[in-house]
Amino acid sequence: MTKQTWTAAVSALLFVALAAVVSLVPVPFVSWSAGSTVNLFEPVDGEPRVDIQGVTTYPTTGQLRLTTVSVTRADSQLTLPEALLSYWLSAREVLPRDAVYQAGVDVDEIRAREVQMMDNSQSSAVAAALRAAGEKVVEYPMVAGVSNGSPADGKLKPGDFILKIDDKTVATADAIRARVNEHQVGEAILFTILRDHEQLTETITTVASNANASQPVVGINLTVGYSYTPRVIFRIDPDIGGPSAGLMFALAVYDQVSPDDLTAGRSIAGTGTISGDGKVGAIGGIQEKIAGAEGAGATIFLVPAANCPDVVGVSTSVRLVKVQTLQEAIAALTALKDPATAASVEGCPT
Repeated sequence: MTKQTWTAAVSALLFVALAAVVSLVPVPFVSWSAGSTVNLFEPVDGEPRVDIQGVTTYPTTGQLRLTTVSVTRADSQLTLPEALLSYWLSAREVLPRDAVYQAGVDVDEIRAREVQMMDNSQSSAVAAALRAAGEKVVEYPMVAGVSNGSPADGKLKPGDFILKIDDKTVATADAIRARVNEHQVGEAILFTILRDHEQLTETITTVASNANASQPVVGINLTVGYSYTPRVIFRIDPDIGGPSAGLMFALAVYDQVSPDDLTAGRSIAGTGTISGDGKVGAIGGIQEKIAGAEGAGATIFLVPAANCPDVVGVSTSVRLVKVQTLQEAIAALTALKDPATAASVEGCPT
């Protein structure tokens, strides 16, 4: 073997070895593609997927499809070849990892946040749907979380409604913080709460905030909670998290408690966050969700108005309907049942 041949062989081996190493090194990106859809009116294990009790319900004849995005898991890494393939394929997107998963946050915390966002989404969806159907819904400041080892640990629980502080009614989270701040560190505060429809009282002694030695805290996080008579159970795959199914959850509840058959035999998909007063918010992965809905046979897709710029240029057989509120979604689906009014329904330009 000549010197030149030996050099070429060694170079080729080094190149192959380097390429193999590069192909296995993770890159700071994630891949998004069309995920599965879930028909919220399809039973799971013989039980309703959206189970409503304590109020009159009505039969439905169509499908309401929750849409998802298939994304690189928080505990997985994307390699360079996988990232390049995802970039070249039209049905996929490649995003910086930090745009999807916050840097420095471990997998368990990411998952816990996604579960919490899903729980909040379902609570807001039920409140919005019941309000749209004319059912009574009452807002309360609610305990969203209790810090381990804090004064409130073991006394307050996530889901508790806070009614009074020291026998003074509080209607918002800001009002609760103001009442707590009226006390000194080490002083006791009387909390009147509503838990499982039972009124209770708990005395909690404040401690100093870690950030400010003169700031009294009890160790709770607050959010808006909703009280209503019906009981709603969601049987959703625990691997599905986040807030983007809020609109579809609300429609699934509304269609069952309303005598009008909103779906009317159609396959309807969509996405969007929702607030307790029915406002629909933007989400990520809209193009992938539309592709997933089309693959599942949906004929209508509800798009949050703020996402309309993201669907410009998208080619799809699914009718895209722009919505800003739950009431707009209900009105649009009602109008689309009648050919005489269907043309008036506003869509997103594509």
